Amino acid sequence: MSNKNTDKQKTFEIPRPQFPKRAVVTGGMPYGNKELHFGHVGGMLVFADTYARFLRDRIGEENVIFVSGTDCYGSPIAEGWRKKVADGEFEGTLEEFVSRNHEKQKATLKDYAISPNLFAASGLGRSKEIHAEYTLEFLQSLHDKGQLDKISTMQFFDEKAGVFLNGRQVVGKCPVEGCTSEKGYADECDLGHQYMPENLLNPVSTLTGETPVMKPVVNWYFKLRDYEKLLQDWVAEMQKNKAVRPVVWKTISEFLKPPVIYVKREYEEKYFALKDSMPEHNYLEEKKKPSFTIEFTKLSDCDEACRILTENGIRYRTGKTLVPFRLTGNIEWGVPAPQFEEDGEKLTVWVWPESLWAPISFTQTYLEQEGHDRSEWKDYWCSKDSQVYQFIGQDNIYFYGIAEPAMWIAQQAAAEKTANPGEGELQMPIIVANHHILFLDKKASSSGAVKPPMADDLLNYYTPEQLRMHWLGLGLGQRSVSFMPKPYNPDAKPEDADPVVKDGLLLSNVYNRMIRTAFYTTQKEFDGVMPSVAPEEKFLAEAKKAVLEYERHMSKFAFHQCTYVLDSYIRNGSKYMAKAVNGDNTDKEALAQALANLFYMIRIAGVLLHPMAPIGTEKLREYLQVDERIWSWETILEPLSFFTGENHKLKFLPPRTDFFTRHESQFAAGETQE
Repeated sequence: MSNKNTDKQKTFEIPRPQFPKRAVVTGGMPYGNKELHFGHVGGMLVFADTYARFLRDRIGEENVIFVSGTDCYGSPIAEGWRKKVADGEFEGTLEEFVSRNHEKQKATLKDYAISPNLFAASGLGRSKEIHAEYTLEFLQSLHDKGQLDKISTMQFFDEKAGVFLNGRQVVGKCPVEGCTSEKGYADECDLGHQYMPENLLNPVSTLTGETPVMKPVVNWYFKLRDYEKLLQDWVAEMQKNKAVRPVVWKTISEFLKPPVIYVKREYEEKYFALKDSMPEHNYLEEKKKPSFTIEFTKLSDCDEACRILTENGIRYRTGKTLVPFRLTGNIEWGVPAPQFEEDGEKLTVWVWPESLWAPISFTQTYLEQEGHDRSEWKDYWCSKDSQVYQFIGQDNIYFYGIAEPAMWIAQQAAAEKTANPGEGELQMPIIVANHHILFLDKKASSSGAVKPPMADDLLNYYTPEQLRMHWLGLGLGQRSVSFMPKPYNPDAKPEDADPVVKDGLLLSNVYNRMIRTAFYTTQKEFDGVMPSVAPEEKFLAEAKKAVLEYERHMSKFAFHQCTYVLDSYIRNGSKYMAKAVNGDNTDKEALAQALANLFYMIRIAGVLLHPMAPIGTEKLREYLQVDERIWSWETILEPLSFFTGENHKLKFLPPRTDFFTRHESQFAAGETQE
């Protein structure tokens, strides 16, 4: 490999994507009230894992921290535990309930080869302690900077049970105009829309089934509306970044508009009679719509108008806008909140805010666990040499794309003077939001009418890598897509192909056959010693093209495009194999060259597949008898001989050994892979 032409092939002349020196990858945290359903894994965590694995290969394993964990606190967990105990399905404390689910979630991730550096738990063990410490530090900092308000609001109270109701202890209809949510809870719906509790339509207590009353409570709120202009500036910058999916900045932009109220046309006459008694606003005609709009400059004026409309029996819905972001509550099961006043009530932190900075505390926990100083977390979250990638579902964009960045900006030393929200202590993350992964063409939710399969159950029908490749190829970054596994599809006919199995055939049939042919031919013709011949330049050029395309797509989180690159490259390799490496080979020199070319294609495909299908590719590395340097992008175009030297003997591959296979349930009686 020393001639000049060959060396030139191993360089990249065109501009390539830039990657940071260090990175944090986070995966949205599943609640601790249940095991993982397929949406957690196939809709988000597989993507986070694939990108973390890619970055480990691309910039060095020591420079990447992938964290996620169980979201232990909040009313969904407390309510889930209460119901399980009441129904006789669980005996034990709330903490024991969360711990059991946390351990099950960890086991599921392992079964799917999802490899966070730390899958922590916000309410368990050392991660609980560090999370509580950082929560106090974070909120105290916001308070010291004057970014918090103490606000008295109305909270639902169940008179029959004699308790205040939090979160999912109240169910009604979301009051936000155009919302399609099936469930509205105390102050947010299951699509992430925020509203004041008194605006929830048709509220019902989940404890007693009674209609709750409203009683005043005092909580601490973050001044989210103060950051509207800075968020608008951030969105403008975000739109220039082709790696950020449009669903992210479009969703954020929907909330960066003046407060509005939508009133049904039938109440127009009553509205005009009350108009002069309402705060100053603009009336928007919009004749072709079934409702008219009234627009306000200040949120407080909008709230006052809502009160007047309610008192006069006028039905309305509010629009999406920024509202003060609640930080505390009175639920007992939560992270203790700081007491900013000596006579203040002892409150806990609402689960959504503390889950936003949980990845920071988890990073600290991981660093401590590895023997580092916890303060090194700033090298990953604050340094301009680093980047944070947050993988979430589109339902959670409000929290990660509005509340979180606003609080990040507020943590800067002089937030009110900051013109660029990307400058400061906490660096702004890149939000990677997937669209909904549907189930049998319907939105699947464990709290909705369509119950999704649990992630563990799918492994009774498919291998982890069949599922990983299928989910990565769905194109969830572009649109909502339905997951249609044949064993769960009542409309599937016996002759119909299973889409999951079909997507896995590239590996279980095509790539698997390439690897086996290369090994068995080498064992038969060369006593298992890999030919010490350089691949031909044509194969170096093809590899470079595939690597560049893959890297470009991966930098934009276009995972489905990466699968297309692999499909084309592997199928071309298979065609070459069928022509050049077959039983008709009599020229040993020509066969050695053909095998060198084939092994090179296998090696390149293996590196590109490594983040997506880690189980089979690690088995390939084992049989190639090479170390983990093979995955490094520093030497990605080098042939296998670069890692082995001459006369390198491969590990013996027994007959019918598979690197990638179908699930045992997919074989007919007596059938084998080939």
